[in-house]
Amino acid sequence: MMEDHVHGTMDTSTQEKTFEGFVKFSARAVIAFLVVLLLLAMFNA
Repeated sequence: MMEDHVHGTMDTSTQEKTFEGFVKFSARAVIAFLVVLLLLAMFNA
């Protein structure tokens, strides 16, 4: 059978690392997208 779960005892270190990586990737992707848009605006205008 299942053990009784005690609130606050789950190890979330893997989820925290994954979320940190996702946030870093998202931030870098947004910056890269903005740079591409800026370059397109500068050289296509």
